[in-house]
Amino acid sequence: MSEARMPEPWLRGTLTDVAAVPRAVLHALELAQEDLTRWCGGLSDAELNARPDGIASVAIHMRHIARSIDRLLSYAEGKRLDDSQIAGLKSETDGRATRAELFAELEAALGRAAVRIRQIDTSRLQEPRPVGTKLLPTTVGGLLVHVADHTQRHVGQAITTAKILAARRG
Repeated sequence: MSEARMPEPWLRGTLTDVAAVPRAVLHALELAQEDLTRWCGGLSDAELNARPDGIASVAIHMRHIARSIDRLLSYAEGKRLDDSQIAGLKSETDGRATRAELFAELEAALGRAAVRIRQIDTSRLQEPRPVGTKLLPTTVGGLLVHVADHTQRHVGQAITTAKILAARRG
């Protein structure tokens, strides 16, 4: 099957060695990488950084996806954010990025995330975890699910922005 006609990752029968919840998150991250590559991989550096009508650029969404996954998994692991994670959060909208930089950061972040997700003990999914400076309540499982849904939300926004840019190209 060609990539365009392949079923989504969750329908490919893969990762059967991983429990259901982390498997679903891993599949969502695989889909994110495939969709971003398909819809945004052909954009120029200028297009990746463009903000049509003031909306967030594809670059902003891609940086946010890569960096927010790291932060959310830190909370799931029972850790507080470190200085580099906070600096990364504050710099997601800064500057211009090249396609190579954006896709390299995304690929590296997704690879690290896959390792971390596989290491989470599924018997601990109900354990409480505080999030952010306000220490808002959730659980390990809640954070894992949010990694998937938050990532997919930003993938959708990046794809929509890419389609706007492509339409303006003509």
